[in-house]
Amino acid sequence: MRNKIFSIIILFLLLSCTASPRFNTQGAGNSSKKTTNILLSSSRKINKNKYKSELRGFTSWYGPNFHGKLTANGEVFDQYGLTAAHRTLPLNTVVRVTNLDNGKRLILRINDRGPFVDEHKRILDCSYGAAKKLGFLDQGTARIEISIIELGDNQYMSHN
Repeated sequence: MRNKIFSIIILFLLLSCTASPRFNTQGAGNSSKKTTNILLSSSRKINKNKYKSELRGFTSWYGPNFHGKLTANGEVFDQYGLTAAHRTLPLNTVVRVTNLDNGKRLILRINDRGPFVDEHKRILDCSYGAAKKLGFLDQGTARIEISIIELGDNQYMSHN
C-alpha cells in the first residue's frame, strides 16, 4: 500500500514539472494612449503602440520544405510545432490566432519571417502543426484574426 501511495506522489511530482507559457502582466490591449516602450537587453526599444493589438487577414501554412532548417530567430524549424512566420512582428512574439471560418483558436510564437506569397492578403504563415490544429490544413488558407499576447524580444538564438 505504501509503495502505491509513494508511486502516485512521485508521478504527481514529475507531471507537475511541465513548461508553462510566459505571459507578462501588461496586456497588449492596454487602452492607454501613452506610448509604451519595451527595453530590450540589447538597449534597443520596441514601440509597443507601433503594432495593432489585433490583425485580420489570411494565413497559409508551410512545413516539409523547411523542416529541420534554421528559422529567422535561429532555432531549428519543427513543422509539427506550434509556431508561425510574420513579416513585421518582433521575433518571439506570442499571439492568439483565431480561425474565423471555424472558430478554432491557438496560441503561437512568431519565430520566422513570411509569408512571401500574396503579401497584400496573407499576414501569417503557420507551421504544419498549427494549421492542423486550426483546421485549415486541407484548404491551405484561412481567414484569421491575430491578437498579440506578448511582444517578443526580437533576439536571434546563437548556436555557439
